[in-house]
Amino acid sequence: MINKDYLEHNVFEQLQYYADFYTNLALRIMGFIPHGTNKFFNIDTYMYTSIQGTLESIKNILKNGRINDSYTLLRKYYDSIIINIYSILYLKDNFTFEKFVVEQIDNWIKGKDRLPEFRTMSKYIKSSNQVSGLNKLIEKDFTYMEIRNRCNDHTHYNFYRYVVLNDNSVYNPNQLTILDSFSKDLRNLFIFHLSYVFYLNEYYMSSDDFIMSLEEGLTPEDNSQYYVASFIQDMFDKEIKKYRTDLYELIKSTTSMMLN
Repeated sequence: MINKDYLEHNVFEQLQYYADFYTNLALRIMGFIPHGTNKFFNIDTYMYTSIQGTLESIKNILKNGRINDSYTLLRKYYDSIIINIYSILYLKDNFTFEKFVVEQIDNWIKGKDRLPEFRTMSKYIKSSNQVSGLNKLIEKDFTYMEIRNRCNDHTHYNFYRYVVLNDNSVYNPNQLTILDSFSKDLRNLFIFHLSYVFYLNEYYMSSDDFIMSLEEGLTPEDNSQYYVASFIQDMFDKEIKKYRTDLYELIKSTTSMMLN
């Protein structure tokens, strides 16, 4: 049963903030063309606008009291994260100027072939030397395994209580506690995703100060190419630095960008 306390839960504001962030990030990186495909656009741009749409769908469905369906879409968000990290890594690992097009990713973009299954992509990420530092921190406990299991339980109705959670006419005294748990799972996935993205592609953090100066015929400020966009710095402050200081410190220590 939906009541005022349910509708005023912070998870709805959180979902909107994350959705807006992905929209802004998609626009910011549009001009960065990745190596390895025949496309003249950044494939991550549309990955992030798609994720924005998924988060918007979660918000709308959750507002209707369909908690179970919301967890099913949270699993889709998890899938999207793994696909994005995997594709970034795979392109970096396999691109050469002698072999300009990375066939697996290019075929996926063209609809000629599927990407590997979730477990295979996850294993590829976990075994990558490029992100070994991040992997060590991410895998220090079972947080992400538990989130995946929880999403699967909801998707496959592994317990009867998840059936009931999709009926918005049923009063559940633990409703707000469940929303708290959903909010925590959502935040952990958001942090997981952006940590890998900015660790692998630090230039995604850049502000437009340097380019704008060049476009206006001005001499850019010294080191302005390393300035971090304000909305990205804001995200680090509100999310990664606050909830996963260890990930923040690792990214800050390895990036050339002026992350505060």
